[in-house]
Amino acid sequence: MGSNAGSRQQGDQTGELTIVRPKDLNPWDSPRAFYGTELRRKREEAGLSQEELGALVFCSGAYIGLMESATRRPTKEMAKLLDAALHTDGILTRMCEAMEQASQHAEYFRLAAELEAMASAICEYAPMIVPGLLQTPEYTRALIRASRPFTSDESIEKSVSTRQERAQLLNGPESPEVWFIVHEVVLRAAVGGSEVMRAQLAHMVELIEHHRVLVQVIPLSAGAHPLMDGAFRVMSFADAPPVVYTESAYSGQLLDSPALVARYVKTYDLGRAAALPPKASLQMIRAVMEDYAA
Repeated sequence: MGSNAGSRQQGDQTGELTIVRPKDLNPWDSPRAFYGTELRRKREEAGLSQEELGALVFCSGAYIGLMESATRRPTKEMAKLLDAALHTDGILTRMCEAMEQASQHAEYFRLAAELEAMASAICEYAPMIVPGLLQTPEYTRALIRASRPFTSDESIEKSVSTRQERAQLLNGPESPEVWFIVHEVVLRAAVGGSEVMRAQLAHMVELIEHHRVLVQVIPLSAGAHPLMDGAFRVMSFADAPPVVYTESAYSGQLLDSPALVARYVKTYDLGRAAALPPKASLQMIRAVMEDYAA
């Protein structure tokens, strides 16, 4: 059995080549970098290649490479399989649990939030509420209070702060390309009242005009459209395959099957065709914003 040395190419389920580049991580950069460094060290101590370890834990060698390069963080279930395969006495599972506990996000969203911060492009469809990256604090506060009436003010403010920290992604020097498709319902549902909604839509207009995001609106008049099955986002990366994140009220799911991701990408493209063009969408957002001022 051999260990990995140099770049390695291997096929995914589509038959296309995925390039896994060994990465000299600084383990102190982040918990995920420390995890990747330790996983690679334990694998090499066991004399296993990425492909050989992948076969033992029922995943591809490419996915092992993504974990070692800190591009992907393993689930707790995967960490348990890695511990069993490498005979590491549960250390990888405990490290995974520590990363989860340190996260400010709900358990089902933690990995998606990490990937969001690493994405080179994000395409999201929102059928009912303003996407989290676009929300103002007042909108978030009103939204959470409406859905969780017995939650403490302290807990709500923590959620508001966490969401605003996520939104800083749009202001960084290397911010991803972000494309939103929203249904007209998102603009007209008066979350928090007219004043909150007018400020919320003004914030969206500002982000669009400063070329931080691109937004298209599916009008009510469109009737049936390709995106009616629910909210989702496609996240693309410079050095890793794309993933899809779907979410409902209290759960979320990451999908990385190439065939399934391709279907979501096609659906999103059809949604772009069904939505108003960006310029007309901006005009609609402005018009609804002024309606709230009346």
